[in-house]
Amino acid sequence: MNENSKTENKAKTVKKNSTPSSNPLKAAVSNPIQKDIGIVERLNSLNKTKTTNRLYGGYVNNPSAVAGKIDYNTLINDLNKKLAGKNSVNEMFNIFHDTMCSNLNCDFTAFGLYHEKSKCINLKLTDKLGSNYSLKIFMSDDKNPVVECFNKLHPICTRDNKFLKLPLIQASGALIIPLMSVKNCLGVMIIGKDNLDANIGLFSFLSNYAAMFIHNIDLIEKTNKYANTDTLTSLYNHGGFQEILKNEIENAEKTSTDLSVVMFDVNNISKINRELGHAKGDEVIKLLAEKIKQNIRSTDKAGRYGGDEIAVILPNTSTADAKYLAEYITYCLSCCFVDDVGPIKVSVGISTYPECSKNQEKLLILAEQAMYISQAKGYKEGMSAIISSSDFNFWDDVALDSFAEVLAKRHSQIGIKFEEELVHKFTNEKIISQNHLIEMVTSLAGAIDAKDPYTKGHSTSVSRYSEALARSLNLPEDEVQRIRLGALLHDVGKIGIPENVLKKPDRLLDDEWEIMKQHPVIGAEKVLMPNEALHEFIPIVKYHHEHYDGTGYPEKLKGDQIPYAARIVSVADAYHALISDRPYRKGMSVEKACEILKMGAGIQWDPDLVRHFITIAPSLATII
Repeated sequence: MNENSKTENKAKTVKKNSTPSSNPLKAAVSNPIQKDIGIVERLNSLNKTKTTNRLYGGYVNNPSAVAGKIDYNTLINDLNKKLAGKNSVNEMFNIFHDTMCSNLNCDFTAFGLYHEKSKCINLKLTDKLGSNYSLKIFMSDDKNPVVECFNKLHPICTRDNKFLKLPLIQASGALIIPLMSVKNCLGVMIIGKDNLDANIGLFSFLSNYAAMFIHNIDLIEKTNKYANTDTLTSLYNHGGFQEILKNEIENAEKTSTDLSVVMFDVNNISKINRELGHAKGDEVIKLLAEKIKQNIRSTDKAGRYGGDEIAVILPNTSTADAKYLAEYITYCLSCCFVDDVGPIKVSVGISTYPECSKNQEKLLILAEQAMYISQAKGYKEGMSAIISSSDFNFWDDVALDSFAEVLAKRHSQIGIKFEEELVHKFTNEKIISQNHLIEMVTSLAGAIDAKDPYTKGHSTSVSRYSEALARSLNLPEDEVQRIRLGALLHDVGKIGIPENVLKKPDRLLDDEWEIMKQHPVIGAEKVLMPNEALHEFIPIVKYHHEHYDGTGYPEKLKGDQIPYAARIVSVADAYHALISDRPYRKGMSVEKACEILKMGAGIQWDPDLVRHFITIAPSLATII
């Protein structure tokens, strides 16, 4: 090709490059760069150089971007796929940056969001090399094209990017586009690239896409915040608190650290609401919430756990440190006076992971139980009694009552029954002494009797009668004690009997009676068998309903086949049933009950034991 042909082809190329754009938005934004054909040629040349430069080569993966041809469908589909399932604004920024650099050969991208309180636009800029820059552009700088774009709500194309005042980024033209969503401007998007006005329609579309994404993320965050926030205290609500606790327990497990839960309960809140109105009660709860927020660390989380209960999650905190914080908060509350109420008094319970429990629900149950015990113990020297679940004996009467109260209140929420938890604790308890065993057995028997309202105190009375009969027979002391404790547990299997059967006020139907007859086996095999220290009581519990003539249950044992201790408890059990009131009859007199025992001697009961029992029965009538 000769020189004249080359010159002619070059002229045709220049003429082609200087053809006005058909983009309808071009009239709204003039680009002075295009007036100088020589500059355009140099820029085209520069772009070609960049594509072969190793430094930039990795960022221009789409050859059509270099040639100036853009496959819009591919670009939008690629963007949609990458953004699918994303819920982070930062992720969106990065995806937009990667897409525009690889598909459009941009030198940099920047997103700036308007901050209402600071009256500024916070910009995050990323260049081709992946370097990040942050800067603030204050709205008072009205000559800055970023501020102008935000205020006038239309794109602005500039010759250079000097307005950013970032000398380290590559010099280029810049297009600033408002981020518009539902007629609101959220900020700006900035594209660093020369010859931007040719694609201004595309960039406007992408900025609207980005704005809607940001707007949706903001709405989701606000929705989640309101969904998990208590409106009165601005703390987490019950659901939000449970979610945070779950995450913190998982973190504590990974890092092998302690985690404490502190639960505060306003004392006499019902009385305050009743006598002074719910507005005054709300005032007290808000004050408690404020004092807690003021005194916990930034890593701690507080939530309104119940009506007047506020719980605090303390990561990486031992029981001792949790007590220290609780003491300080209760002291602060004692210094605050509410009109007509006076100083705020609270009960405080603490439980610690993993010392007290590794299970989330159990951890909360124990903290709440400790809080009830704190309530029962009241105040010492004018301060709240701060109780940890590691401070008290589970089988103590106050502790057991508190445990029952917590589970009764929360059974419908968590599906845990007091009786089931009690048996679980009972079967897994390590017996350390005879006194410990007596305490456990007595507590469990009391819980069983409480389950059946028609036999209140039954186990205690049967135990007393059995002990008296055993002594009258001159049995060894250790055997007397075994019978006494076994009699306390004789009805422990009733813990597995449905309440509609157990509490039925009328006589049981045949099918209901078959269910009731299962309680000796339940008691022996489900309650006593798992704990080796309780095996000595199994014969009493399992066979106290066997009959001397072999017609009893569960195994129809006869005469001497029935363990001697079980025969003793059987007589005592029948006697107390006869003299006790039932919904369908009044309790019998001692004389009448003894007559029935005589009639059943040799049939239902051991005749020798009946003869001995009748001689001591009158002395047992004294109420203890």
